[in-house]
Amino acid sequence: MNTKTRDQSSVTLSNIMMPEHANPSGNVHGGEIMKLMDNAAGVVAIRHARTNVVTARVDSLKFLQPIRVSNVITCCGQLTFVGKSSMEISVTVTVEDLTKEEPAKTALTSFFTFVALDDNGYPQLVPGLELRTQQERLDWEAGRLRYLSYKEEQKAQKTE
Repeated sequence: MNTKTRDQSSVTLSNIMMPEHANPSGNVHGGEIMKLMDNAAGVVAIRHARTNVVTARVDSLKFLQPIRVSNVITCCGQLTFVGKSSMEISVTVTVEDLTKEEPAKTALTSFFTFVALDDNGYPQLVPGLELRTQQERLDWEAGRLRYLSYKEEQKAQKTE
């Protein structure tokens, strides 16, 4: 199977946060942000696999910055690791207050794992990830270690 570069599947999606995304105090619900992150990661996974994909796992989310109504959030997604049928995608969210002359600030980063599925709903092989830079190699190795750790957790849970 052929390989693809990280750039071939990366995505940047921006949204303005509206009152329907927030609580009465004007703070955007974390679930709204997670949904946008999942959408961005899903686009990356589909671009890479060119088939149906499903979210298999999401690492923890820790908000570093509040997100309020009228802020613009930008989700940047890129592949970090590719297995046989699974893909790990890093999604970083930045938040920008359009009323201020300040650069966007990172609100959070998380890793999403997607699995490619065939027409019958079974895992399907995906192209490999062509690593072009030292940073891509470092990200891939960190992703591989997370993947192995997750597999060990699954094995331990099955023996309990």
